[in-house]
Amino acid sequence: MASVGATARCASAFVALSLATVTTGPHRAAAIEPEHLFHHEASRISMACEYAIEAYGPDADALPRIVDEGFDEVDRIDRLMSHYKSDSPLSRVNREAAQHPVAVDPELFDFIADAMRYQHESSGAFDITVGPLMKAWGFFRGDGRVPSDDELAAARRLVGGAHVILNPTSRTIGFDRSGVELDLGGIAKGYAVDRVAGLFKRRRITAALISAGGSTIYAIGAPPGRDGWTVAIQDPIDSRKIALTIELKDRAVSVAGSSEKSFEAGGVTYSHIMDPRTGTPAQGVLSVVVLASSGTEGDALDDAFFVLGPERSRNYLNRLRATEVFFFVPVRSTGGFEIDHRISR
Repeated sequence: MASVGATARCASAFVALSLATVTTGPHRAAAIEPEHLFHHEASRISMACEYAIEAYGPDADALPRIVDEGFDEVDRIDRLMSHYKSDSPLSRVNREAAQHPVAVDPELFDFIADAMRYQHESSGAFDITVGPLMKAWGFFRGDGRVPSDDELAAARRLVGGAHVILNPTSRTIGFDRSGVELDLGGIAKGYAVDRVAGLFKRRRITAALISAGGSTIYAIGAPPGRDGWTVAIQDPIDSRKIALTIELKDRAVSVAGSSEKSFEAGGVTYSHIMDPRTGTPAQGVLSVVVLASSGTEGDALDDAFFVLGPERSRNYLNRLRATEVFFFVPVRSTGGFEIDHRISR
């Protein structure tokens, strides 16, 4: 049975994609009978993740090239949207938008506008201006630390969608004060997965599984002889165990978890997933798994639902279509967890 492990975000080890029915190296194509499809799998480091792709198609020679085109598309998105690369268009926005509106290309403008929509719809639980908080808590290029009250207050003054001024006519982005910045790390990986999926569909790839470090995965079709791709969700407490398996077909799964990057201080564990409204790491949930129609949507919603928790997510979830959420909630009395499964109406 086709399977892939899903872990929290991209700090985890590479998630291998494998099929029990065939064993191939990363650059070999093997014939699959009787469907007359060929199989290829490969991986590449991009966007601080190991992107992994497993694909089936009718052309043995073209299949590896198409998969490489998919990786090239991920690299392009990274060059466009990285806030770590000083020469990226997003970094230019972060440097200059407080001084004057910055014109960007339509793709980046539309993507940021879409991300701001998730910020509005989630009442600020998902927020791409969270960068100053990540820096204050030491999670930007670091392992985390507790900031002083003054540091936290200063960072909070820079967070919130109201600081971002979008002009759809001129496609410009401005900030209302110095120090505001955009961090697309919580949603860009899912967008890159969607872009690869779109490319594969145009190139008539029959079935594929596209994974951004195991944190966001999109399934096109199903492997030969199967109803879907079986995705294994990692136990949020013991990474050696599997907590949940789901079947994925023409759908995305995204995972947000506290175990990816966290630190402990004063007996409290602080996760890298911020509640932008309080300025502190979100508490009360171990991990969240979202099934959605796209990787972009799942990538935004898993953070939002992680911040909101099961009960406060109810109204937001019921405004969505075809969305499922699994909340992994700690059980203090046992040291384990329980799964709260919710489906949009």
